[in-house]
Amino acid sequence: MSSPGVERPPRPSAREYQAQMRSRLIESRLTPNAISLTGLVLCVVAAVLVWQEEFLLGGIAFIVGSVCDTLDGRYSRMSGKGSPFGAFLDSTLDRMEEGIVLTAVAVYFSRQGDDLAVAAVVVAVLASLMVSYTRARAEALGVECKVGIADRAVRVVILSAGLVFADLDVLDIAVYVLAGLSAITVFQRIWHVRGELTRQAIDL
Repeated sequence: MSSPGVERPPRPSAREYQAQMRSRLIESRLTPNAISLTGLVLCVVAAVLVWQEEFLLGGIAFIVGSVCDTLDGRYSRMSGKGSPFGAFLDSTLDRMEEGIVLTAVAVYFSRQGDDLAVAAVVVAVLASLMVSYTRARAEALGVECKVGIADRAVRVVILSAGLVFADLDVLDIAVYVLAGLSAITVFQRIWHVRGELTRQAIDL
């Protein structure tokens, strides 16, 4: 209880609190690349756990690793510590992490003798890579390309759900959905870029 006549210092506003946190982060040794590499390590751990058929723990590790992937970009912008190489590293590790975990899932299905599910994992990996490639190639041509129903966030949610609830026999369903939606997204982006380039040509 405060003494009579003694005023409490005013609490910092939300904006002031954010400014203080930003200052502390800028002064710290934490870098966006460190967050990106932490995400990679966690996804490797997730793959090992999936390999050992510890799906719940693997799913949790994958979720936390994926969260790191979303935080590194925001932290980079907030702290001012971003760099062109950091952006390149972030995008590269994103593709590696998804592929590493899906490879472990493919090994599991192979052990089960489920060739169809293994094939679906291969399609999911290839399609997820193409989703990213089509965006990068489109942007190199001057076309913004973020369309599609299965961007990385959606793919992470689908795979995470499949891993966490694998004991309910939904992992194969998650893989089929992931492969199908990723493939659809590739065609959506191809169609979008075709339309945009056609429109630009007509405008010229």
